[in-house]
Amino acid sequence: MSQDNSIKVAPLTFPWKTQDPFLFCAYHKDAYPKGNGKLGPDSDLKGRRIGQDFEGKDGWNMYHGERVPGFPAHPHCGFETVTIAKEGLVDHSDSLGAAGRFGNGDVQWMTAGGGVQHCEMFPLLNDDKPNPFELFQIWLNLPRASKNVKPHFGMLWNENIKKLTLKDENGKSTYIDLIAGKYDNEQAEVDAPDSWAANPANEVGIWTVKMEANAIWEIPALASGTHRSLYFYNGSSVIVDGQSINSSAAINLPTREITIVNGSAPAYFLVLQGKAINEPVVQYGPFVVNEQHEVQKVMQAYQRTQFGGWPWDGHDHTHGKTKGRFAQHADGRMEVPG
Repeated sequence: MSQDNSIKVAPLTFPWKTQDPFLFCAYHKDAYPKGNGKLGPDSDLKGRRIGQDFEGKDGWNMYHGERVPGFPAHPHCGFETVTIAKEGLVDHSDSLGAAGRFGNGDVQWMTAGGGVQHCEMFPLLNDDKPNPFELFQIWLNLPRASKNVKPHFGMLWNENIKKLTLKDENGKSTYIDLIAGKYDNEQAEVDAPDSWAANPANEVGIWTVKMEANAIWEIPALASGTHRSLYFYNGSSVIVDGQSINSSAAINLPTREITIVNGSAPAYFLVLQGKAINEPVVQYGPFVVNEQHEVQKVMQAYQRTQFGGWPWDGHDHTHGKTKGRFAQHADGRMEVPG
């Protein structure tokens, strides 16, 4: 974020451009058809680049999946993934033996730390109707001191997410799901002890926001040195700090209070904010280090250990037709919503 008092606007690209302490943000919205009884789409896959399907044919993608959409086993090191599954389901499995099924508003927070493999598959459980899907994946950097911490994942179930309703002077509402950070007197709980977000002084915030038509929202000020990005990904138009902006825009905001006036249609945003880590970032695919010479070291460690190997029956492991939402941690602890 620029240190001046103006807003900066750019078109949304894929992936969305982020500011320190964030590294990456991908938004996936897929109109999956009904399932085929095997968690995949009941559709002919002819014409798709199976294994690299990102073209959006018929309104959906297989991504790196061959039978079930999603991302088969791949490594991460040196950062965290925050996966917000707004609609549809995600099947998680990892190299430490942890697993889970989450979705329809749930959030998974995974600290990759010194290295972990995981797969994220998108099972299509509905065989008699479509399987709509919407997901954000956010990469939050780790500071040098935490780059090699022990991997960890925690769940924030939809039922436990703090949900705020703000009314403007005309009675119009703005709805905020507080995934990380503080808003007014509400503080989200982050199950990630080594995260940059674990220290409230770093002002890390991750919010999803819906504004009613014609609603007005006053975004509170931040401490100096904090970056705030507002991703306007669905809606018509809004006025931000007096500037008219159409949908599909990335908006970097200054730290002062900002007024947003929505137009005639509901508007949807993702907000990412936090104090900058202000350390060098060297990224080689899914490996994030501080110095160039560390890349080879991390790659060698992965080749040597496979970050714990792969204990599952396939690199696109899923959890079957009948399993509900759950999380199985590496220590064997089981967790379900509620």
